[in-house]
Amino acid sequence: MLKWVLLAVTIGLEVMGSLSLKAALDAPGWYVTVVIGYIGAFALLSRVLKLGMAIGVAYGIWGACGVALTALFSALLFGEPLTLPMLGGIALIILGVLTIELGSQRAQRRREREREADAGAAS
Repeated sequence: MLKWVLLAVTIGLEVMGSLSLKAALDAPGWYVTVVIGYIGAFALLSRVLKLGMAIGVAYGIWGACGVALTALFSALLFGEPLTLPMLGGIALIILGVLTIELGSQRAQRRREREREADAGAAS
């Protein structure tokens, strides 16, 4: 559970850094927030990996959620366009992340069955 909470915070920091980058174009003071966001995101991502989450799953969710949330918040905060094709792309990103997670769970179950079979054969 902790790794999922940390991954959510990681995503939030990355989105904060990306949105601050846009804000820093007009007000350079926002670069401090950019640096804090990206350093914090990478530091927490490494912690998530240490807790045992596969990098394919963590990076996939991090990247996909980051893209989707940044697009949504940039429309809200900066008035950038959010068109129907863009919303369709965000939906595809979410579908892709769910597919990666389901595939990861299937692979983990297969590894567990193989370990149990090996342990049974050894005894």
